Amino acid sequence: MSTALLEVEGLRVSFGSADSERVAVDGVSLTVRTGQTVALVGESGSGKSLTSLAVLKLTPPGSHASATVLRLAGDDLTGLTEDQMSSIRGRRIAMVFQNPMSALNPVLTIGHQITEVLRRHHGMRGCAARDRAVEMLELVEMPDPHRRVHQYPHELSGGMRQRAMIAVALTAGPDLLIADEPTTALDVTLQAQVMDLLQRLQAELGMAVLLISHDLGVVAEAADEVNVMYAGRVVERADARNLFRNPAHPYTQALLQTVRDLESPDTVDLAPIPGAPPQLGQLPPGCSFAPRCPLVHDRCHDDKPVLRTVGPEHEAACHLADPSTRGTVDDGKVLR
Repeated sequence: MSTALLEVEGLRVSFGSADSERVAVDGVSLTVRTGQTVALVGESGSGKSLTSLAVLKLTPPGSHASATVLRLAGDDLTGLTEDQMSSIRGRRIAMVFQNPMSALNPVLTIGHQITEVLRRHHGMRGCAARDRAVEMLELVEMPDPHRRVHQYPHELSGGMRQRAMIAVALTAGPDLLIADEPTTALDVTLQAQVMDLLQRLQAELGMAVLLISHDLGVVAEAADEVNVMYAGRVVERADARNLFRNPAHPYTQALLQTVRDLESPDTVDLAPIPGAPPQLGQLPPGCSFAPRCPLVHDRCHDDKPVLRTVGPEHEAACHLADPSTRGTVDDGKVLR
């Protein structure tokens, strides 16, 4: 097994004062190993993007983030100053943000934004930096890179902007790439192209990827391990194959029922998840998914479940996955 690159334990992000605290990320732990792709999945508002921003110490103003453990290749990041973190961002950890149109600077050319990274982390300037910028655009398969390097983001299509964003992120040769919804707002063809590109670059450069997505199809194709998040917590963790074949948490099962399997000969109606995720700061006392869960039982309303082993390299935070609770479900209905 490869060595641990990113180690996170007890990550917590909250807003407001101590008297009116609203917890958005509650005790998240995860490990990303060298060369591995680890996915964070869940509905909007589950805390996926905020978790990645907390790793980079880029949480929004007014928030408070802390972690018991936050290490990169064995180096402790918890006590680093902003100047120290700025030397790590882009060089050792890079991020592809959700919307390249807003993440790229609209008043700077693509080439300028790439060479800025080269100046900051490698001290490259002038023609050498510009040539390297063209090479990076070639690496991400940008059409006509010698011309695109002089263009502004608004002159590029959505797919080209996403490639430009990936080029900027990879310029300094990071060990870990955080890809936050890298296929959002792209059509199906471009989604496939972008994910194929990321997987090819990962193999060529040997970097690890933390993939954030609500698209289970993308995750199934790309991820080695999947962490399912709900209401700021990881509720299930397993290798991708096992999770998609044997989901243990009712929320994961519900997510999979919202996706149609185009390769299956059987026609199955899509089943939307009833209700809505809880509001920030308004979590129920027991399991956060209990108000929406079709398998809810009395214990779920009072006792908050914790991640426990339910199989080889498979964890779930669900009372139904607890060996002491098994046998309470019959034909999809809970025996109270």
